[in-house]
Amino acid sequence: MTERKRAVRAHIFGMVQGVSYRVWTRSEAIRLGVTGWVRNEGDGSVTALIAGSDTAVDAMIERLWQGPRGALVSKVEVTGADDDVPDDFRIIA
Repeated sequence: MTERKRAVRAHIFGMVQGVSYRVWTRSEAIRLGVTGWVRNEGDGSVTALIAGSDTAVDAMIERLWQGPRGALVSKVEVTGADDDVPDDFRIIA
């Protein structure tokens, strides 16, 4: 049985810039087999588009709460997404 695919947009708040959060997110996404992108926002937050199986997306959302060493995540807001999703996971400007 093939697992259903879904896409979400996650908005991550806290100390998430200047701590390699985007690089860490890309590494975790590749490890979990999800696709999408991650970018810094002007307000100091980070946004990520994550797509894949329900299990992999759920696991990635859990990891976003942890972040890399030096990050301090205070909130992760997750909403459904219908964006075009790349075939890989990218860091975008």
